[in-house]
Amino acid sequence: MKKDKIKLVSAMTIFGTIGLVRKIIPYSSTLISFVRAIIGTLFLLGLHFIKKEQFNKFELKKNLPLLCASGIALGVHWVFIFESYRFTTVAVGTICNYMAPVFVLLATPFILKEKIPLKKGICAVIAVVGMVFVSGVIETGFTGLRGIMFALASAVMYATVIILNKKIRGLSGNERTIVQLGVTAVVLGPYVLLTEHFTHYEIIPSGVVMLLVAGILHTGIVYALYFGSIQNLPASTVALFSYIDPAVAVLISAFILREGLTFLAAIGVIMVIGAAVISEIDLDKRRKKRLPISR
Repeated sequence: MKKDKIKLVSAMTIFGTIGLVRKIIPYSSTLISFVRAIIGTLFLLGLHFIKKEQFNKFELKKNLPLLCASGIALGVHWVFIFESYRFTTVAVGTICNYMAPVFVLLATPFILKEKIPLKKGICAVIAVVGMVFVSGVIETGFTGLRGIMFALASAVMYATVIILNKKIRGLSGNERTIVQLGVTAVVLGPYVLLTEHFTHYEIIPSGVVMLLVAGILHTGIVYALYFGSIQNLPASTVALFSYIDPAVAVLISAFILREGLTFLAAIGVIMVIGAAVISEIDLDKRRKKRLPISR
């Protein structure tokens, strides 16, 4: 259990640094996403064969439409989040992107036919208000809104990935990820070839190195750590630890990239992360644990 927690903390910390890496890479968001998908797929495939694991061909075929749709949504999600980092701070982009669980919650009654618990509904409202604070529209109007809209679009696409994955059955996390990343690469490939002007790109060593880091570390290694840990941990632990990602992103934004946060935006960050954490804590279960056992 302790080893799995270390893996998950490592994965979430790495996820939180992707915004910093994006700021350094001088190439387009679609190219970064394409390269990331290719390297991530190859890395996880290699890991799959080293472990001598077998693909469940029957379940893969049965779930193929959902896997393809999820892979497309994942690719678009990456493009949007990388674009958001170009037009807003890493902190704001990451926090906006973390509206994905709220969007899943709002879609739950209509798509998954599940009821929304009152506590989670209240937390969703708090998160939305916090999102308004983070966006800065109250203080500065709609300036810089482009980056925020890209980040929110990214959150919608990631919410789509989450919902589609809830419907996928009979496949391991590793199998799902390999296929989804492969689909992402196949979908983005033609688009990159048609839209990118490679002759305009200058080969900058630091940019190429960071591109490889994004593919190997932030896709291959991080997904191997993530899926290698969550299968052995309670869902509540995974949900709570996932908020290490935006916390790291906010710290990097403030102390490394020197991207300022207004007081209201800082309050919004606390509201979004706090609402998400509180929504995952089962207070009734905790109270029952504290009650003395009758003899």
